[in-house]
Amino acid sequence: MTTTTKPNHIGRKIARIRELRGMKQEALAHELGISQQSVSHIEQSETLDDIKLEEVAKVLGVTKEGIQNFSEESIFHNINNFNDNSVNNGPLTNFHCTFNPLDKLIIAYEEKEKLYERLLQAEKDKVAYLEELLKKK
Repeated sequence: MTTTTKPNHIGRKIARIRELRGMKQEALAHELGISQQSVSHIEQSETLDDIKLEEVAKVLGVTKEGIQNFSEESIFHNINNFNDNSVNNGPLTNFHCTFNPLDKLIIAYEEKEKLYERLLQAEKDKVAYLEELLKKK
């Protein structure tokens, strides 16, 4: 069963983008500082004022235009025509990471290791200094 979004129903577009993001209404409500019932009302609304639409778009991580121009067909088109060298083909496809997260994790681990080594050396120096003081007495 395929679902299509009515071109002008902004609430359904918001709901579908939220679902694609794996976000529950409660989470969207919390981020917007409103009740879950208010999110439900927004998702049932055919139109939404620009200010509220901007707020919702920001929380969903898309642009206002991305919501307004959203269609299931464009998502499937982008998925079917995706390749590793692709550029931004639409509002929801710009997920190209500019760094390798594992590299960042390894760098953080190495920095932590160096910090522990410096801390250990400082403790060894302190112990050696205190032993020197005890020998002098």
